[in-house]
Amino acid sequence: MEKNSNRRDVETLSFREASTELEQIVRALEGGDLELEDALDQYGRGVELLKSLRARLSDAEQKVRVLLDASQEVVAPDTTAAPSTAFLDE
Repeated sequence: MEKNSNRRDVETLSFREASTELEQIVRALEGGDLELEDALDQYGRGVELLKSLRARLSDAEQKVRVLLDASQEVVAPDTTAAPSTAFLDE
């Protein structure tokens, strides 16, 4: 896998790049072929990626909630200026 010096900062990765890298790390760890030091290094990078991905998802969910709330607001018509029709029944 990549050495620390060749790694990009997690925050500069796109969501797709970060999730792809995390998937590769999981496969490598599950493969069981890494030396202990490399496994620990990969695990640490995976935790860092996962934390960033979760934060990005949370931010996206919040933005969607705000947009949904804004789209569901119904603007009630202002009837205070309309003439009264109460006298029509008289």
